[in-house]
Amino acid sequence: MSIPKEPRQLMITLMYLVLMALLALNISAEIMNAFYDLEKSMITSNKLTSDAVQATYDGIQPILSKKPKLKAPLNNGISEVRSFVSEFADQVDYYKQGLTTVCSIKNEEMLKDPANVEKYISDSSMDSVIMNGTVIPVRDDKGHIKISKDKDWTTWWMVKQGKGDELEALIDSTRQEMINIYAKTMRACQKEAKLKSAEVNEKIKNFESNLTLSIDTSWVENSDKNSWAEYNFYQMPYAACMPKLEKLKSDARAAEALMVNDLAGLVGGRELKLNKFFPIMNAKKGYVIKGEKFEAEVAIGAFSNEFAKTSNVTVNGQRINLNAEGKGSFSETANKLGKRTINLSATVKNPLSGETMSGKSTFEYEVGVRSAAVSASKMNVFYIGVDNPVEVSVAGVNSNKVKASCSGGGCQMNRAGGAWNVRVSSPGNAKVTVGGDGYTQSFDFRVKRIPDPVASFNPNKREDSGSMGNGSFSARQGIVAALLNFDFEAKCKIQGFELTRVPKRQDPQRAMNSGPRYNGKVANLVKAAKPGDIYYFDNVKARCPGDSAGRKLNSMVWQIK
Repeated sequence: MSIPKEPRQLMITLMYLVLMALLALNISAEIMNAFYDLEKSMITSNKLTSDAVQATYDGIQPILSKKPKLKAPLNNGISEVRSFVSEFADQVDYYKQGLTTVCSIKNEEMLKDPANVEKYISDSSMDSVIMNGTVIPVRDDKGHIKISKDKDWTTWWMVKQGKGDELEALIDSTRQEMINIYAKTMRACQKEAKLKSAEVNEKIKNFESNLTLSIDTSWVENSDKNSWAEYNFYQMPYAACMPKLEKLKSDARAAEALMVNDLAGLVGGRELKLNKFFPIMNAKKGYVIKGEKFEAEVAIGAFSNEFAKTSNVTVNGQRINLNAEGKGSFSETANKLGKRTINLSATVKNPLSGETMSGKSTFEYEVGVRSAAVSASKMNVFYIGVDNPVEVSVAGVNSNKVKASCSGGGCQMNRAGGAWNVRVSSPGNAKVTVGGDGYTQSFDFRVKRIPDPVASFNPNKREDSGSMGNGSFSARQGIVAALLNFDFEAKCKIQGFELTRVPKRQDPQRAMNSGPRYNGKVANLVKAAKPGDIYYFDNVKARCPGDSAGRKLNSMVWQIK
């Protein structure tokens, strides 16, 4: 089957597929009732869709009454498609009633004469079947459908008696007729709706591609069945056939709604009553420099080009003339420092309803003098070997026009998007110069090496002395250079150290280690740890980013317990 694009139709299709999958299991009465619940849900959904179509139709009539040349062809098209869909739904109900009748009678001799079948169908309902004056209830005393699991007579009616083939032809003809009605109506409304032929053709193409009412032909390749009717109804339980048939009505109703909504769009949809208006001030700047002018565009929210003739906008009591786009201009000279508040008001007369409405709002801006500021994002110094992000701004100057440079300490300053970054290479002082629009200011910074790291077992805290069990001590793989309380992204690396083991009542044992991890003799000394031993980590050296040579770190002393 084709995949619906409308969320409601997609949900119904998925629900149906899930329930169909349950047929592979031992079907219980509860599952059969689930099919009926699905059918009821579709019936309710179809009614809501039909009601929505009626509401759309009613909603566009006030507008169409002012457009008589568009009203006749558009309403004719809507009436034609709604009548056609109703006829299709009645025909689907005929097949549903037929299934109920034949599955209740279950007598081939009684049903052999087509005239008898038609009479039984016309005399029956979804709750009972009347045959020769005898009432055959469809439900048992508990309200359960007695024929829910019947598969033989659904096959007899829909496959062997050719009703499924009739239904297939009905779906194809209904789909094509709906496309024809839509195309005919669109072309009849083209001139009054001011559409180009290419636009009409595109609308017709989109309508056709969005129709969910169609015959899926994939069964030819995916099934060993001989026909669409056999593929869909052969040995299909009665309870599963009913929502399948109701879904066809749902697809038709969805197509009806799609067409009516598209046609309603030609007249602007339903007549809308605007109920809120608000003035808008679009300032070129949120601040100005003393002596400059404050400039802004003033407009009305929810604006229509007809409002220009019926609108009255004031700024601090001064009336603003609006152009056809609903925009006007306001300016004043900023003579005082500090915050400035502007009061706006608007009165609008709705050209459609004649209703007059009003609204108010305020706008604030700051008046200041030129200044500039540069601040390090993390600390007030630049560190060697790492990126030093800084924020640069000049009041009254667009950020894209701000320029910055630095000197001293091997300083280099680069810009990436709206951010700035400083790299330095030698201790001392650096100077950052910032400017824009003829204004320049310099700022001094100190340049330092990265602070000394701490020799430790833990990269996140200081663990350089104390007592430790021999198992825990032997499990350590080496030492680290921990940069504590340093906000920058930087790592220092241990270059080497000297380890001394002092066993209890024995001579000291020494070994040198290269790098942070234990290796060679040092690894053996660590593995030999016993309670009472003392370990000394001396001559620890580490190298940090920007260092030309390693730096000596603290010693570590651990007693084994």
